[in-house]
Amino acid sequence: MFTEYKEDNVKLYDPVKVSDEVKKLVTRYSGNIEERKYFRFRGGRWYGGISSADVIGCNLKCKFCWAWYFRDRYDLGFYLSPEAAYERLVRIAFKGGYKYLRLTGGEPTLSKTHLLNLLKLNDEEHKHIFILETNGILLGVDETFSKELAKFNNVLVRVSFKGTTPEEFSLLTGAEPTAFLYQFKAVENLINAGLKPGREVVVAAMIGFSSDENIAKFTLKIAEISEELLDIDWEYVIMYPHVEKILKKYRLTPTKSVHPGKIPDDMV
Repeated sequence: MFTEYKEDNVKLYDPVKVSDEVKKLVTRYSGNIEERKYFRFRGGRWYGGISSADVIGCNLKCKFCWAWYFRDRYDLGFYLSPEAAYERLVRIAFKGGYKYLRLTGGEPTLSKTHLLNLLKLNDEEHKHIFILETNGILLGVDETFSKELAKFNNVLVRVSFKGTTPEEFSLLTGAEPTAFLYQFKAVENLINAGLKPGREVVVAAMIGFSSDENIAKFTLKIAEISEELLDIDWEYVIMYPHVEKILKKYRLTPTKSVHPGKIPDDMV
């Protein structure tokens, strides 16, 4: 179903066009309300304790993705309005004493209107911080999206880079290498929109397959945007059994990984 391109005998896809295709499979309208397809809701220890909603559907097909087993399963899950999803998130947060809420698993920005309505509800409640975990592709393409996010007071945007170079990005996602630049553009757009670097915009990067040289060059590029972004969240591959399974499928061996029972506190 995905729009693919052939380059050097390797099929690559354009994640922007994939976004349009996947959105049709994971969103629907009930009246004028955009609903999003969810897989599950749960509490967890990440960020010191957070209420999480796993969404179905993504515009990248990362070969190390921990959520691969439901990410593209459009036959699974259930649709919720922003109000219903927010109610579930808050219920879990209050029960667990969590300060943070998030959408994770798939790509939250595919359902733009749904997401913005969630953030509006969170601002009105004013008791939790909403962490937007995103690959940034759509924020890099659409400058106005970042401006709309910047209107909210209780949002933290975490842009997760898939590798540290265009070549790594393409290897790990199967997407066109030029799409890697959208991730940098997303960070720039968010800061230009008024979000504070290091506080309201943070950078994460998957370095499980990166050389030290590439990591160093990536760090310099982030510093060029803002030195306040340099507290980068370096991501290792977490070797859950289902992640090991997908890595074997793609014949990928990470050089930096951790096992689920031995995740350092600074990675949680």
